[in-house]
Amino acid sequence: MKAVYLAVFILIASTEGYLVPFRGSPLTRRSVRLFSEPPSDPSPSDPAPPPEPESVSQTVVTKTNKELSYSAEEGRFFESDDVACDPERGDEYCAIDEKTGKRIRLTMEEKERIYLDAVQSYYYSGRELLKQSEFDLLKEDLQWNGSPVVVLNRKEARFLAAQQAYLKGDPVMDDKEFDELKLELKQEKSKIAVSKEPKCIIDTGICTVTLNEDTFRSNLLYLPVGIILTLLWTIFSYELFAAVKLYLNPLVLLIFGALPIYRGTEFITNEYVFINPKIAYGPCPSCSAENRIYFGDIFSVEGFKEEADVKCTSCKINFKVQRDSLRASTVPK
Repeated sequence: MKAVYLAVFILIASTEGYLVPFRGSPLTRRSVRLFSEPPSDPSPSDPAPPPEPESVSQTVVTKTNKELSYSAEEGRFFESDDVACDPERGDEYCAIDEKTGKRIRLTMEEKERIYLDAVQSYYYSGRELLKQSEFDLLKEDLQWNGSPVVVLNRKEARFLAAQQAYLKGDPVMDDKEFDELKLELKQEKSKIAVSKEPKCIIDTGICTVTLNEDTFRSNLLYLPVGIILTLLWTIFSYELFAAVKLYLNPLVLLIFGALPIYRGTEFITNEYVFINPKIAYGPCPSCSAENRIYFGDIFSVEGFKEEADVKCTSCKINFKVQRDSLRASTVPK
């Protein structure tokens, strides 16, 4: 019986390849490698592996209207603002370097500034800073990029029409109505009616710019009186309630006294300390150095009323500032 089992085992092992009979020798075990040998060098007849895909640089536009290019080789993003404009595209407005003659790509803020300067120069003084084809290309470029400066509302269109009619010698509105319209646009922060950068007229030599109201420093003028009234209210009200043996939290007293303190601070400051105050700041019309102007009186010392005569702290040029419009202009030479 054992001989039968042994014969069956030898027959199965030989068919599976574990035992290989050799002529003239007993059955031996085939050597089996646990690890495969390293691959041999491919022969010239073997097909070559497919080439690796080349790195592709991709360009995306961010929400800030700046282009970012991605380099697959370097594995990073970098700004591509310094990339020269493509003259074959013809749908992007570019500046030209006077020294090298190369086209320079501009940011969206720079394009908007050039557009506003061109519009204001044409309607204010009748001068064309750009050719008609360049202006149309710039306007189209801004429109495709979603810039809001190329879209005028009713007031802005009316303001520019009045300005152009005045230059032609046929005004369509009086000075008071024009000033009111300009003040409304300024309060709405219109970029058409407000020039934040100094501009000079060659014929007259007058430089103009619009200043901004310094609301932070104007509010600080109420701080001294406000602190004094707050301390007096807290001490007086606390002692008053303590006299009837009612001790309240000082925070509760401040809540009840917030409105009287506010009214008293505003009245005392505007009537006795800083009378009719207004603080403005902005660049000098001549040298662009920042200056600050205070309108109003301090105690009994009189200050600027409706117009301020200021001397620049940097270039020492005298210029005037209007209180209502905050329009600064140099004195004609």
